[in-house]
Amino acid sequence: MPVRKKEQHRTQRIGWLRAAVLGANDGIVSTASLVLGVASAHATHANILVAGIAGLVAGAMSMAAGEYVSVHSQADIEQAELKLERKELETDDKGEHKELAAIYIDRGLDPALAQQVAQQLMAHDALGAHARDELGISDTLSARPTLAALASAGSFSGGAAMPLLVIALAPATSLIPIVSGASLLSLALLGGLAAYVGGARVLAGVMRVAFWGALAMGVTAGVGAMLGTVA
Repeated sequence: MPVRKKEQHRTQRIGWLRAAVLGANDGIVSTASLVLGVASAHATHANILVAGIAGLVAGAMSMAAGEYVSVHSQADIEQAELKLERKELETDDKGEHKELAAIYIDRGLDPALAQQVAQQLMAHDALGAHARDELGISDTLSARPTLAALASAGSFSGGAAMPLLVIALAPATSLIPIVSGASLLSLALLGGLAAYVGGARVLAGVMRVAFWGALAMGVTAGVGAMLGTVA
């Protein structure tokens, strides 16, 4: 009997890839924008660095908390749906069998075959079959709040560390162009990597991330420059 080859699909990466890319992108954009805004207001090199570090800590905590709450809400909904489905299986097994068979008929199976498939799947794992095919809940795409929160906080910190490192090493006289250039390069690489891992067009990912990053940094720097002249 031939050994079944286990295929690797990109959908398995959706959860952690989304959190990691979002966190790293926000880390670079928000921290670089923050320090560019402060630098444009003619702050000292030390104050710029302090502002960047504060932005890293605050941003990482905010990302972790926001991601945890958001994904945990999704997990709560999933658990509530599974609880309801479990109750329906206990009280109306025949009705749930017909419901599952109807789903397979809608997907193109012959009614007799759909009935057979539904019967066998429910005999094996009734709740799992309904969770997957009726509710769209699977182990691959299920909500994992703690993992999402840690991934967001860690990736944000990693992204935010880049402009901070540049600030620490760059001379104060050319800090703005160096931080801007390094941040845009990092964003372009991040967008390209995310697109490649996700199987999307690399150039489109690079352009999208770089454009919005440049816009955010430009607007923040402009506001900082205006406030610096007023102060």
